[in-house]
Amino acid sequence: MNKITNIKRYHIAKVYRRDNPSLTKGRFREFYQCDFDIAGQYDPMMPDAECVKMVAEILSALELGDYVIKVNHRQLLDGMFQVSGVPEVKFRTICSSVDKLDKSPWAEVRAEMIDEKGLDPDVADRIGELVKHSGSLELVKALEGDPTLMKNKRFSAGLADMKLLLRYCELYGVLNKVLFDLSLARGLDYYTGVIFEAVLHDLPPARSSPDNEPGGIGSIAGGGRYDELVGLFDPKNRKVPCVGVSVGIERIFAIIESKLNVSGA
Repeated sequence: MNKITNIKRYHIAKVYRRDNPSLTKGRFREFYQCDFDIAGQYDPMMPDAECVKMVAEILSALELGDYVIKVNHRQLLDGMFQVSGVPEVKFRTICSSVDKLDKSPWAEVRAEMIDEKGLDPDVADRIGELVKHSGSLELVKALEGDPTLMKNKRFSAGLADMKLLLRYCELYGVLNKVLFDLSLARGLDYYTGVIFEAVLHDLPPARSSPDNEPGGIGSIAGGGRYDELVGLFDPKNRKVPCVGVSVGIERIFAIIESKLNVSGA
């Protein structure tokens, strides 16, 4: 568009959330966010790895504590659903259930799939067996050895992307901060490829928590590939490959404030 074929951009600005805010969890209705996006044709997985590398550099520089950047791929999820027997019309709604696994136990997520979304219990159990796996390049190797999964075109294509991404992360020196997690889903429908999410370990307790419970800030950065979104705004419907990541500035402030409260500063 506008004769621009490749672009890398960032900005820090206000954004707005339509769902219910939670001040103790750093979820505000109006908040500041830093976005970084890469659009256009580049070598496969290079922009995706660059986004992961940048998140690692930011979180390391801020010294907020130990963190991990979880990565997965939408085609891996769709392939797992297809192999497990999920009807294609239910892919997105089941994906939204899997997205809750970072906050809810599998038993609750399984019950939602079966009782609320009408999924066959055996299908739900097959999904549960797959999404429990996480690791790094060794997980890629293990999955490559599964003939049932590798026969699925979506899964095999997604795994090839993930293998390349992890290799680039290794070259960038950030592989030790990356976790290939098959339960990572991110609920937004526009993601088409790699998805990622950064979370902190050992968060300080929330200021308002009577039981001294962890702050529950959740992810402090997240994003992924959205190759089909920008083209919706192009009058000629041209496809524009894009990948991006957002860093939650307000959440970072909430974490720093909690740490200062704990230390008595």
